[in-house]
Amino acid sequence: MKTLSGTRHLARLILRRDRVLLPLWVLVLAALPMSYAASFFELFPTAAERAAYTEGTARNPSIVALLGPVYGDSVGALTAQRSGFLLVIVGLASLLTVVRHTRTEEEAGRRELLGGSVLGRHAGLTAALLVTYAADLLLGLLTAAGLASTGLPAAGSSAYGLAAALTGMTFATLGGLAAQLTETAGGARGIGIAGLGAAFGLRLVGDTAGNDWPSWLSPLGWAARVRAYEGDRWWVLLLPLAATVLLAAFAYPVSVRRDLGAGVLPPRLGPAAAGRALSGPFGLAWRLHRGQILWWSVGFGLLGLILGGAAEAAGRSVEGNPQLEEIMARLGGASGLADAYLGATLSLAGLAAAGYGIQAALRMRAEESAGRAEPVLATGTHRSTWLLSHVVFALLGPVVVLATTGLATGLTYGFSVGDVPRQVGRMLGAGLAQVPAAWVLAGLAVLLYGLLPRLAPAAWAVLAVCVLLGQLGAVLELDQWLLDLSPFTHTPQVLRPAWTATPLPLLTILAAALTATGLLTFRRRDLPVP
Repeated sequence: MKTLSGTRHLARLILRRDRVLLPLWVLVLAALPMSYAASFFELFPTAAERAAYTEGTARNPSIVALLGPVYGDSVGALTAQRSGFLLVIVGLASLLTVVRHTRTEEEAGRRELLGGSVLGRHAGLTAALLVTYAADLLLGLLTAAGLASTGLPAAGSSAYGLAAALTGMTFATLGGLAAQLTETAGGARGIGIAGLGAAFGLRLVGDTAGNDWPSWLSPLGWAARVRAYEGDRWWVLLLPLAATVLLAAFAYPVSVRRDLGAGVLPPRLGPAAAGRALSGPFGLAWRLHRGQILWWSVGFGLLGLILGGAAEAAGRSVEGNPQLEEIMARLGGASGLADAYLGATLSLAGLAAAGYGIQAALRMRAEESAGRAEPVLATGTHRSTWLLSHVVFALLGPVVVLATTGLATGLTYGFSVGDVPRQVGRMLGAGLAQVPAAWVLAGLAVLLYGLLPRLAPAAWAVLAVCVLLGQLGAVLELDQWLLDLSPFTHTPQVLRPAWTATPLPLLTILAAALTATGLLTFRRRDLPVP
């Protein structure tokens, strides 16, 4: 049997299963750079204004640490830098897609079932990589076309789009390798995300330490060093291409040297007897969710430190720009711009925290699909108790993540303006104000799981729509009723002088209603649903 037999059919199956999620993340990530370019054209129409912004903000160490270096003061160069963190998201989406269609399939037993047919040993990995590569290339093409449509040079737009595509392909292949190393999907995701974090760390150190050689060790650093719109160094694109080939050269031999369902790394054996903490469903749920809460909190705490350090520079970026000075005078001057910047970044943190809530809620679906829910429910554990044990962490996680982000942001911003206690309190409140909207999406995931478990992953599509409405709604001049579909549209901007808390209890009530409905429908349906 040929090792690639059945690859085409598996690829069609992946496209069928991801027919909603895959196009959404491709379209959203491709549209965001275009919106950034349009904003720069509007806010900084002259070269002098762009130069002042570049010196005052774009070269701020905190901004460089988060987004990467800027190599000029053209709209293209500023757009490429502003889109720098999107490459992290592209890499994350790519590697998670590959892990989902490789190791997750093995862990659930579906890969073994398909293996009983005419299916080659390399078909599963190849199909997952090919579909993800195609998505990344489509993302790059749409990104380049969107940037060129704003009036930016076609060559620079193509260079950035191709850099984004190859970055996604590199991390997709890393996900394929990680799927061969461990026998659990969670372990594979952990290895892949650790690799992505290491790449971000190398890029951060290289861009801020004055000696950029660590950045040349990172795929994220390579993408920045293409210098789109500022020289277009096409030869740098050979580096992510070579890394993709090298990672694949490791992944394929490993895939045939291990047993189906097993990984290269031996599993860590647990204790012979469970501790008292695992005597009930809430203890088990804590054991399953604690790692995610910890690493999300650490990651967003570090992000908050960077964002807070960059806020003061955002307040100075109005200098020399009459249009922005007039707008910011109405908001409260430079401090008003800093507050607007912090409010916008904390809103993005709220969207990310909603992603954590969805992920935690969908853990119930993973437990059910893997057959681990039935043994628990076969004991004296009530269905409602089991579901609530996971729902607690789906609701608690966003609180912890956003509180950590707000505290870290307030700490560094407070140090920069000499008012730590006040700014910590303000940023903590601004972060927690995002919680009810994040709860709404977590509640929606619970509702879909209880009512239509096969459609539970559609909660990710709803989150993608919220991101699209929030980031592109104003640029596309969408009607207000359409923007109001996102719960984050109703989140009050507590950093502004005048705001109302009315939406917060209303969003909380909506989240509670969605969660309660999911609980009631779960109690009445069959278990498991394949």
